[in-house]
Amino acid sequence: MDGQHAQYGYIQSKDDYLKRLRRIEGQARGLQRMVEDEKYCIDILTQVSAMTKALQSVALGLLDEHLSHCVVQAAVAGGPAADAKVKEASEAIARLVRS
Repeated sequence: MDGQHAQYGYIQSKDDYLKRLRRIEGQARGLQRMVEDEKYCIDILTQVSAMTKALQSVALGLLDEHLSHCVVQAAVAGGPAADAKVKEASEAIARLVRS
């Protein structure tokens, strides 16, 4: 399956992810307004932190679903594809930890 046409495990939670991402989008617009209105820097930083946590929560949910579906299915199939999925997941985790 190629990435453009494959159905992934998170599809069952798609509405929840979209709702959460729209909320984050609203937070980003709120941050823009705060900067435009020259709000207190600490208040802006507090909102940046909240938005960062919200994005991390989405990322962790997607990672959990990826591990539970894509990686498990690849592991059952075995072979080089399984090794590639585990490596891909490890690299994604490393990126999240660094961010």
